This record gives sequence, structure tokens and C-alpha cells, in this order.
Amino acid sequence: MNAWSPDPTKLSRPAYLSLADQFTRAIADGSLAAGTQLKTQRKLAFELGLSVQTVSRSYEELIRRGLIVGEVGRGSFVRAGLAENAPPYLTERSKELIDLSILKPVSDRMHTELMRNGLHWVADNMAAASALSFRPSSVLPRHRAVAAEWLRRGGIVAAPDNIIITDGATSAITTAVMSAAPAGSTMATSALTHHLLIPLCKYLGIHLEGLASDDDGILPDALDHAAARGAVQVLYMQPSAIGPRTTMVSEKRRIEIVEIARRHDLTIIENDVLNALIVDRPPPLAALAPERVLHINGFTKITLPGLRLAYLVAPDRLSASAANRHLVTNWMATPVMVDLLSHWINDGTVDKLLDWQRAALRDRHALARDMLAGTSFRAHPQSLHIWLELPPGYDEDQFVARATQRGVAIASGRAFRVNDRNRRDAVRIALGSTHVGELRRGLQMVTELLNEEAEPLLPMI
Repeated sequence: MNAWSPDPTKLSRPAYLSLADQFTRAIADGSLAAGTQLKTQRKLAFELGLSVQTVSRSYEELIRRGLIVGEVGRGSFVRAGLAENAPPYLTERSKELIDLSILKPVSDRMHTELMRNGLHWVADNMAAASALSFRPSSVLPRHRAVAAEWLRRGGIVAAPDNIIITDGATSAITTAVMSAAPAGSTMATSALTHHLLIPLCKYLGIHLEGLASDDDGILPDALDHAAARGAVQVLYMQPSAIGPRTTMVSEKRRIEIVEIARRHDLTIIENDVLNALIVDRPPPLAALAPERVLHINGFTKITLPGLRLAYLVAPDRLSASAANRHLVTNWMATPVMVDLLSHWINDGTVDKLLDWQRAALRDRHALARDMLAGTSFRAHPQSLHIWLELPPGYDEDQFVARATQRGVAIASGRAFRVNDRNRRDAVRIALGSTHVGELRRGLQMVTELLNEEAEPLLPMI
């Protein structure tokens, strides 16, 4: 048995969840190591002055969170560390494979030339502070003013001091999660979510609760129920076509979600990395509930991959903590790239890139509709991918493996799945990761594989 024990003075109602949260924090910080045997439910109930039923519910919650396992006749044990999450995309470009696995905007030689010219502009116009200063306060204030104006165009009113400029959306997501969700807490999200959120929460000791969704996003009743039983403190959403199923959450559903968040005092993390790329998108959650939304507004997915920058907007109550967590994880965004982003926003280059990207995606989506006619897939006109649902009986990992054998890399739905409730096996196919000729050949390979698999896929030996 381990020397660590829960503190009965720190229990709150409902007691079973409060007790589970104490165990979760202890497992996250190493106080309870993998393999540690927990006290019997009866013994722990006696020590804490709780009912055996309360402790039993707490252990069941820990099993549901994937933190402990119960072994008949032996007791309950802290689970050994899970294997690292494999990324859904090829980690290295392969000459042998058509890569439709990684999510990228469409690009061509024009983007390379534009970046070269942009870096020449930076070299000629760079402020000394961008090269020499360690202090974000010396480098970024004027760029935050540009960011505030950019966000205003999208319906978000934010004070410049509440805007953190980060090296891309991943940095912004990490900062937002660390700011909103302490170790041991629970974050709700759609059952299909951002593939990096799953390992991030695991590393930070945060339980990720996958909620039921429909074609309009997370079901309000599912969120309301989870929040009402005290199981959720934070909600993570990708409301504008960036999620695996390319869902565009309606304004009505967004308002319903915000009302529930206010009623239960939930913090919302809004990943809006496609932002201005989406034509006529509903108001961002940050515009509907600025007092409780951490909003992520990115540029990598809407302009070109080398512009790895994003804006993170924090509400007043989280502004200082978000700034501090960004400092300890990233310090500040790369100043010379921020110089370039502000210049491109001011001179209209970003708007031109958005127009170009929309036109390119229009052509790519038309190609996908033609090549995959008769299959069941989801897409949005400005999404960077499609979500191809496989026929009943098909296994997504096997399908990805066989596609790889044929010469095309696609992403398994497993990487995006928080839980298996109402599971339907699917694959994500990126539309912008290669030139149009390879995209056509890759989609043809996927279609042929679907047509050849008249029988359900069998386990691979």
C-alpha cells in the first residue's frame, strides 16, 4: 500500500467526485505510482467517515477515467502508464506514399515566393527589439493592437492586453488548457475531438469527457447533465468546421451552449483556427460569452504552413494566468514572424491568401465529391479535409493499413476519438496536403479499396 491517503477535510459535495478528483491529482503528480494497490473500499470508507457506497462510486469513476483497474480477488490498482498516442499523420514525408494524412492548407510555388519576399521585407524593416529583446513587453505591444483590430473584424472585441501571440495553435491550446483546467479536473469535449487534446490532457492529469453530439455539435442536454452532476469544469469546442466531422455549429446551438456554460460557470476553450477562412460563419463563442471564453485564432491553416502564429484571447479573469503559463511554456512568439504577420495583415496579404485558399478548396472539394460519389462522407466548403465514414463492419485501422499498402496515407478515426460511444469507424482525408494530381490518384485508391471490400474487413494477422 502507498503512504498517500485522501484528505477528508478537502472533500466537497458530491463526495464521490471530490474523492475521485483527489485520487486523480495524486496519480498525476506521482504521489500514487503506477501499480500501487489502493485500500479496500470498506477500509477507506471507515478512515474517511464515508459510506462504502460513496467510495465504491468514486472507484468506479476512477475506472471510467482510465486511471485504475479492478482485479477480482486482488483489489484495485493504479493503471500502468498508457502507450504514447501515435499521431494520425505521417511523421516524415514519404516518396512512396501519397500523403493525405496531414492537415494543411493548399499551397503552391506562389506561397514559397511570397514567404521569401516577406522575409526580405522583415530583414529591411525589422525593429531592433525583434532581434535583441528578451522582454515580450518590448516587442509585442504594437502587434497586439494589430491583433485586436483583426479580431474585431471577426466579431470579437478584445483588449490588446488580453491577447497572447503564440507560435501557432498548438501553443495556444496548451496555454489555454493549462490556464483553465487544473490537474485532476474534468474537461468536456465532443466524443470526436482534436487529436492533440487527448494526449495533452493525459500529460497534464486532466480527465477528458467525450460528450454525445449530433450534426449540430455537442448536445446541450449532454453538457447540461455532465455539468449538473459536477463532473465538468471546462468545455473545449471546435465549432467552425475544424473538428474531425467538419461540423459547423449553428448560432442557435452556440447560444444554447453558452447559456449552459453560464448557468454552471464553465470556462470554454474555443479553437477557431479556420476563423476568417469560413464564409458567413456564426458569431464566435468569444463574441457571445467574452467573460468565459479562451479563444484561439490561428493563421497556419488559413494562409501558409510557415506562418506558425496564432492569437489567444483570454477573458479578464484568466488573462494573467494565461500570460504566465505561456511564459513558462513558450516565453513569447518568434518576434520576426510576428513582424511579418502584422505587416501582411496591414497590407492586405492575409486577405488575398484567404481568397486564394477558398478558391483552391472549392476545386478540391469538387474533386472529392466527384471521386467519392456514392460514399458517406462529411465536409464543409472551406474545411481542409473530409470525414469518410466506413461501411458497417469495416475497421478504420485496418482500412488505413491497407490504404498505406496501396500507396496512400490517410488518418484513422481512432486518433480523434475520446470514447467509443456510438462509434462509427471513419477516416480523415486531407485535401490540401499535396498537389491536385496526387490528390486525385489518392482518392482513386481509396475508392478502389472501398469497392473491393464487399465483405467486412477481417482481423489482420
